[in-house]
Amino acid sequence: MQIKPESSPIMSSPLKALVEFLRLIYAKCYRKVVRECNQQMSYAIRRLLRAAMCVFSWFVMPYSQCVSGRIERRKLPPIEDPLLLLSATVLAERIRKREIRSEDVVRAYIQRCQQVNPLLNAIVEDRFEAALEEAQEVDRQLAKGTLGPAEDLARTKPLLGLPVSIKESLAVEGMSNTAGRKLREKKVALSDAPVVHQIKRAGGIVLLVSNTPELCLCWETYNQCTGLTRNPYNLQRTAGGSSGGEAALIAAAGSLLGVTTDIAGSSRLPAMFTGVFGHKPSPYVVSPYGHHPSCDDENWGSFFTPGAMCRYAEDLPLLLEAMRDPEGTPVTLHKPVPIGALKCYYMENDGPSGLTRPIDADIVQAIRDVAAHLNAQRVNLKRLRWTLDISVCKMLRMKNVETIYSPQANGKPDTTMKREVFKYLLGMSKSDLPSVMIGPMQHIVNNYIPQSRLDFLDAQTEKLRKDFIDLLGTDGVFIYPGFPNTAHRHYRIFHKLVDTTYMMVFNTVGLPAASCMVGFDREKLPIGVQIVAAPGQDHLIFAVAKELERRFGGWVAPV
Repeated sequence: MQIKPESSPIMSSPLKALVEFLRLIYAKCYRKVVRECNQQMSYAIRRLLRAAMCVFSWFVMPYSQCVSGRIERRKLPPIEDPLLLLSATVLAERIRKREIRSEDVVRAYIQRCQQVNPLLNAIVEDRFEAALEEAQEVDRQLAKGTLGPAEDLARTKPLLGLPVSIKESLAVEGMSNTAGRKLREKKVALSDAPVVHQIKRAGGIVLLVSNTPELCLCWETYNQCTGLTRNPYNLQRTAGGSSGGEAALIAAAGSLLGVTTDIAGSSRLPAMFTGVFGHKPSPYVVSPYGHHPSCDDENWGSFFTPGAMCRYAEDLPLLLEAMRDPEGTPVTLHKPVPIGALKCYYMENDGPSGLTRPIDADIVQAIRDVAAHLNAQRVNLKRLRWTLDISVCKMLRMKNVETIYSPQANGKPDTTMKREVFKYLLGMSKSDLPSVMIGPMQHIVNNYIPQSRLDFLDAQTEKLRKDFIDLLGTDGVFIYPGFPNTAHRHYRIFHKLVDTTYMMVFNTVGLPAASCMVGFDREKLPIGVQIVAAPGQDHLIFAVAKELERRFGGWVAPV
């Protein structure tokens, strides 16, 4: 038998080293090529989008000017009832102690709604009579003492006797739940969404459901059922979207507390445009179910969440505590936070990314004022330049989001993309532009973007999320613009769509964020800034919101 000589370690070791060296060189070159290809693709997409937005503005601007110009520039009636100027926290305590009646509070808000809604067009359907009956029942039970001591009620029923408005896309039993969609038969909710159930369980009295864009797919609140919602500070300006109905009513003192939703800034932009507080909680603090449109993607709750909106910062933890899902992500909302112990950071823009428009000078100054007051440190998170790419690709890849193209009970969709786009171009579609275009956009992302590009963006998403968590920890907040301008004229969002990435990114990376009112611009329109924290640190945002309200004045009634 012939025995093969063993390979010499002296000979084999250099060969292995050479092979390993060549492998590393190849991997490094491959990663560099992929990175450069992705950067070139991103650059090309940015240029294409900027050009498209510019061309689109040629059509949007004249139409917007025409629509806004037809709206009479009227002022809202002054607020006369002093109950409308008290925070929910104060009102709840006085109701529990029987110093005021729930009926008086509910009646005051009903009368205010009847005053302002003809100007704002924010209410889809009300339940005023039923709400008054529920308020009267609360007063009777408090008089009899059957509900228990006031101290216990503060814990078990923190919203007892308070009127609450709900975004119409969230199911309220017996109320409209079409999400602005024009249907053959009106869609009525058969049961409450989990968050609405929690509101009622906390003693809140549902007053109405408020306007949204069709299927909540726009940052402007209008649809072919209810029409256009207007900004209380200037009726010729937008209230934002998709929670524009809530924002307009709350800012006009037509609602005390509002339950909104947020998947791409839908709670924060309207709050910003109308000078109130709008909070997107950490994922799964509030149940994301019971919403129309729905989605059964396993990541739905990471992007989408019901949110809280109010005029007074102290009401944010009160409302979110009532909205919390008992089985959801645990958070401590009332934990004391010494402002001086917080680590604060800020950026005045997104890098810049080369895509979004410049931030208005008044907003930049407001951010600097906030940063100076909080002694914030300026930082540069370079991965924010990928905000548009990661946000759009992540969200449009979610499976089975309900759209006008979704299969119905018979397993077939009511329409197809080609048919609906053609009908829209002819002015024959029953749907609005965002609802028509969502299908083609999903098709492009899911069929024409290379998998290597998607993998790269997924990696950037995780790295950006880690950047934020490492920066903020458990004692840090981030100050950031929410949008480049204050409330613009109606429909001008359509050539500013890419600017929404200032808000959308925090849905993508799963961070809590709130819009906080910090003043007015030279046109006397509200300025809001975003305050962001790490997941589960919502209480830090609330503490900063209270401090900014104290320093900059907070909500001011429209005049």
